[in-house]
Amino acid sequence: MGNEVLTRVEIGDESAQAKALLETEELIVRGAIKAKIPFNEMKDVRAGDGMLSLRWKGRDVHVHVGRDAAKWEDKIRNPRSVLDKLGVKSGQRVSVIGKVDGSFTEMLEGRGVEVSRRPRPERDVIFFGADRREDLARLEEFRHALKPAGAIWVLRPKGNPAISESDVMAAGKAAGLVDVKVVRFSATHTAEKLVIPVAKRA
Repeated sequence: MGNEVLTRVEIGDESAQAKALLETEELIVRGAIKAKIPFNEMKDVRAGDGMLSLRWKGRDVHVHVGRDAAKWEDKIRNPRSVLDKLGVKSGQRVSVIGKVDGSFTEMLEGRGVEVSRRPRPERDVIFFGADRREDLARLEEFRHALKPAGAIWVLRPKGNPAISESDVMAAGKAAGLVDVKVVRFSATHTAEKLVIPVAKRA
């Protein structure tokens, strides 16, 4: 489904051509009109005739989405959980390492996941909380704890110069991994997914 469209956007008395981007927890409008509209602040969300309409802070908002309008409405009404975004499934063997909030471990256990706080062998997923680029030296160690089709999610603080997306990509490459996905983990952290290249999976 298309999550980005350049179109006519109306917010209250303002109307202009702008880019509308549907993220996992908010609608972002960029251009002559700018806005960040969290899903939890939206009211009366509905779609019809190619238009997404809602109320936000006492104003009517209309986005001419086109054929995906109903899908945008459904995504707003039924947002995916962080575990869904990370692809976590019941029965997986997972390691949670580094500075990761304990509530996340509880969420994993609630989904029926086997959780270890160490990089044990044959892991389906490893979640690694890293605050500094120096922490990323452990990625090679974690690579050897993964199943061939497993994944490492590096959880790093947003906007922190001590560790950037390019740092994660470079460290992953040095460890024989490739980056394949980035998602919003929380209000403060970003999650970046690293996997073993298909050609190198035993």
